[in-house]
Formats: sequence, C-alpha cells, structure tokens
Amino acid sequence: MKRLIGHGAALALALIAAGCGKTPTEEAALADLDNTLAQANAASSAADPALQSTLKDQIMVDPALVQQANADTVRPPAQPVSGAVPPDGIADAARKEETDTVRPAPPASGDCKQCAAARRALTLGALASSQGASPRCANNVAYSNDWANRLPAGVPLYPDARVTEAAGADGEGCALRVVSFTSAAPMQRLLDWYFTRTTDAGYRAGHQAEGKEHVLAGTKRGAAFMVIMNPGKNGGTQVDLMADGS
Repeated sequence: MKRLIGHGAALALALIAAGCGKTPTEEAALADLDNTLAQANAASSAADPALQSTLKDQIMVDPALVQQANADTVRPPAQPVSGAVPPDGIADAARKEETDTVRPAPPASGDCKQCAAARRALTLGALASSQGASPRCANNVAYSNDWANRLPAGVPLYPDARVTEAAGADGEGCALRVVSFTSAAPMQRLLDWYFTRTTDAGYRAGHQAEGKEHVLAGTKRGAAFMVIMNPGKNGGTQVDLMADGS
C-alpha cells in the first residue's frame, strides 16, 4: 500500500508540473487520473482489515496501569535532608554520667524462688499474681502500653527500654504495674541501675539468680517491686518489671 501511495503521489506531482500551461482537455485528464489514484488508495485501505481496525478502533486505556506512568520519575523530597550530626563524644558523656551515678548491685545470694514462679506465668496478670500481688488486682489488670508511662517514680523504665507489653490496675486498693521490655544494655548495667534507683527511693533491695536469670526485688512500706532479667536472644536484656503500690 505504501508503495502504491508513494508512486501515485510522485506521478500526480509530475503530471501537475507537466500540466502547467496545458489545455483544458489535458487538465481534465490530469484531474481524472488523480481521482483514480485516490479511489485506488481508498479501496486498498478498505481491503486491509488490520489497517481498518487500527484506524477505527477506540484507544484502550487500563486504569490500573495509568497510575504507573512515569513510575521512575524523580520526585523532590518531602522536606530538606538534614545534615545535622550529634556532637562528638555525646554517647561517651552519657555513658560516663550513668557510670558515675549508679552503685553496683550486690552479688546474687540464695535460691531464686521467684524465678521458677515467673517462668510458669503465661500473662502479665499471672506474673503479678505469682509474685505476691493481690489476686483482686492481678486478676483485673487492663492491658495497654500506656501503663508503662504510669510507673512509680522510684521504679522507672530504663532509658532505652522498648516496651513489648504492659498492664496495670488502679482503684479499689490497687496500684499495680507490670511491664515487659527489652534493652540493648547488658544485664549487669540494668541490675546496677535499678538497684541504685530503687534504693534511692527507699526500697530495701535484694538480688537472686538461677542460671542466667536474675531477679532484683525489694519492698518499702506499702509498696514492692521486682525486676526479672534474662539475656536477650539477639544481645541486650529481656526484662519483666513489676511495681505494686506507690
């Protein structure tokens, strides 16, 4: 088809150029030839179903693919990239401050009865009950990570704690908090830190251990706490913290 159209156009142009200044009869003959070529091209196009389908069918658009257009286009960031970096030595300074302000926990002594009881507990409420919390309070704990923010001042969360679960109960004589968390700090640092914080708050704290599991627990008038520590699977320490009373 392209060859026919190309030759026809060339021939028509040649005849038109040659027909300049021709007689009316010659011009009429040239017009007849041009019409004949146009009709031949139209007939050839009509005889080609693929061409007709291409020319006449509607353009199909897949809405699901429209959203992928220009998928590789580079977009500007939502906000400028920050070039801020922490001051040199800030981590060392924080570590030194912690070392200067904590006292070493006493060595573990005696059998760890709380360890076995803690291992049998399947929930935080059961853990609290196994460690001597009031059954009325332990059986009615509500679960929410918000309880981790409501610990008593003398038994706070460790600074880098990543809370995995928390529960608590208030009212009707209950002031119970139970929190599970992980820390990147080694167990001895946590033992020293909690020993210092709790004894500064007036608790009398003791340390027991069974295998790799350690328990730091203590009491003061109207309140008690317990911290159960195990080595983390990927390093650091896994902690269950209980505080009962204010």
